[in-house]
Amino acid sequence: MLSHAQIWNALDTLAARHGLTVSGLARKAKLDPTTFNKSKRIASDGRARWPSTESIAKVLDATGETVDGFIGMLGSLSPAKQTRLKVIGFAQAGSGGYFDEGGAPAGTGWDELEFPGHSLDQVYALEITGDSMEPLYRDGDMILVSPTAQIRRGDRVVVKTTEGEVMAKQLKRRTSTVVELASLNANHPDRLLSASQVAWIGRIVWASQ
Repeated sequence: MLSHAQIWNALDTLAARHGLTVSGLARKAKLDPTTFNKSKRIASDGRARWPSTESIAKVLDATGETVDGFIGMLGSLSPAKQTRLKVIGFAQAGSGGYFDEGGAPAGTGWDELEFPGHSLDQVYALEITGDSMEPLYRDGDMILVSPTAQIRRGDRVVVKTTEGEVMAKQLKRRTSTVVELASLNANHPDRLLSASQVAWIGRIVWASQ
């Protein structure tokens, strides 16, 4: 029998697969943004709340996932399973010694973060500091970054320049010569970098709320 935790973990996994928070997943499916929030999963009297079949059908349609695919996520999850991810502060990421040339975590000085689910190849976490990425990411939020995930126009990404600057942006355009980035905060400018200025780009695959 499937558990309450497995159903919700499968929705969390579905959101992460598409680079969304659970609120973003709900909005994509034209549902109330709080539909899948963690606060909605347990009632005030302690009873477990389950997502409706209608809401699950809407997110599958919105993401292009199949019912069989969702069932596969359910079958592969164990509520007790945890994986350890490397984590550092976003401000630290610009320092040397934390990444290899491909943007994968390397060296020492990383902390560890317990994350529900199975092993995520080379995925690491950055803790947001400050307000430069509001309202999308706030101080204390965690973002999970994959240096190996395919990157497409419109994806949210972390970019490190050859000069050591690290930024979280939305990819507008990428060619063999330039990388065009949109700011996540209207008070900060968009960026246009030459390809030679970019050390690596990693896709943001999940963000805490």
